[in-house]
Amino acid sequence: MFDYLTQQITARLEQLGWPSDRLQLSRPKKVENGDWSCNIAMILARDLKRAPMQIAQELMSDIELDSSIVEKQEIINPGFINFFQTSDYLTGQIKDILANRDDFGKNEFGTGKTAQVEFVSANPTGPLTVGHGRQTVLGDTLASILTWSGYEVTREYYFNNAGRQMRLLGESLKARYLELKGEPAILPDGGYEGKYLIDVAKTLMSEQPDLDQDQDVALFKDFAEASIFAIIKSSLERIGVVHDVFYNERSLYEAGKIDEVLSILRDKGLLYDKDGATWFKTTELGVEQDRVLVKSSGEPTYRLPDIAYHREKVARGFDLVVDIFGADHIDAYPDVLSALKVMGLKHEHIQVVIHQFVTLLRSGEVVKMSTRKANFVTLDELIDEVGADVVRYFYIMRSASSHLNFDLDLAKRQTEENPVFYLQYAHARISSIFRRAKERGLVADAAGADLSLLNEEHTLALINAALEFPEVIDHCRRSLEVHHLPVYLSDLATALHKFYTEHKVIDLDNPQRSQARLALLEAVQITLRNGLRILGITAPDQM
Repeated sequence: MFDYLTQQITARLEQLGWPSDRLQLSRPKKVENGDWSCNIAMILARDLKRAPMQIAQELMSDIELDSSIVEKQEIINPGFINFFQTSDYLTGQIKDILANRDDFGKNEFGTGKTAQVEFVSANPTGPLTVGHGRQTVLGDTLASILTWSGYEVTREYYFNNAGRQMRLLGESLKARYLELKGEPAILPDGGYEGKYLIDVAKTLMSEQPDLDQDQDVALFKDFAEASIFAIIKSSLERIGVVHDVFYNERSLYEAGKIDEVLSILRDKGLLYDKDGATWFKTTELGVEQDRVLVKSSGEPTYRLPDIAYHREKVARGFDLVVDIFGADHIDAYPDVLSALKVMGLKHEHIQVVIHQFVTLLRSGEVVKMSTRKANFVTLDELIDEVGADVVRYFYIMRSASSHLNFDLDLAKRQTEENPVFYLQYAHARISSIFRRAKERGLVADAAGADLSLLNEEHTLALINAALEFPEVIDHCRRSLEVHHLPVYLSDLATALHKFYTEHKVIDLDNPQRSQARLALLEAVQITLRNGLRILGITAPDQM
């Protein structure tokens, strides 16, 4: 009905010569206000210099809506247009869900288009922590939603394997290696202290036992990078994340891309030298102060390779580029986009999602962590404690823009208080009903079911809830906010439990009504399963 109303109202707006790009349809909060509501009359009031009620009346005066779909329409103050769908249309949508099954909820918005989602992008200096986990699941889920919307999606991991951090990593591994050999060694100032590096040193010693103080640190750096990346990839796989591309910073230097960016910006008069450093005139682009691109030591700041990397992203021709960044990048990415703009490159298709930090709670107390001192909880440890399904759900059940408190006690609870258990139990409950129905000779058969019997309040509410799934997916796609999906699935599970409490599904005295209700439950289970699949969470048949 959403698509049908959108098409009809858009056509009428265009016929009247009124703007149609701001058309919005939403679900009314109160059931007495119909199934869909439109506020376009109030949106256009200022432009048309007319009262919203007059606009609404003229808009609807010449629209003939299909009476098999729309039972009635009404215009109420201050200018809302409400639509009520017919019960036949509503129950008929159950057949649509059953026909589409694993494809229910998909749309064609991105068909023929490509998208790149860059996420995680943690440097290979240590294992992934709980902080990295939020970005990991957020990016992977968003990539799945874009795939569900028709895009050909590339999941990409960009990592810095050049510069001071990596040198420190190599020096830290060299020190650990020499310690294992009983030779004097001191960790560099600001070096990496984690036990994981001792394990890497043990592996290196088993493979190359004859290294000494004179060995170039580059060997240690390369070995540490490869070893830690193997750990990172293993952690990602445990949580169901597989990247298509791993893009490293060093390749930008080797291909001359860093120098090209500096040359272009200098030719445009946007670079200057001061105190031995190279500065980007971002003040000319509306920023309060200029930014250093190359330090006096000759090392670039991270903005420079980020600009070069995004220049390459643009050159690769994606229709949509989504960057998932932590809150610590909030001041940096505008400079990158500004650089692309002044270089005359396409940049409007680059969307940035900023997520806030994660706090682990145990028994109501904050679990304190320090990455530099290696006093942190790894993503692997979190998965070990609560399971991959719970980890994935908890990371995206709140808006990315909100700080996330990850409650370990709740996460481990095997009750309906745990939102993941609540969802999975809804799916498993339907499977249990099907098993019991089959034992009694009843099976879900929409073709033979009289769906007009599905006319009770909680039944219609459950049908409406299931039918919202495609709209929720599209809303996630448009807003790049994935938390709307777990919120929706929780609401769907609640509608299911209310329905089950009020209505007997298996009733051998009324097999026709049972048949119809079984068909409805199959449609709801398909919806739950598709939603969980997008979230990367299992849909068990038994619990």
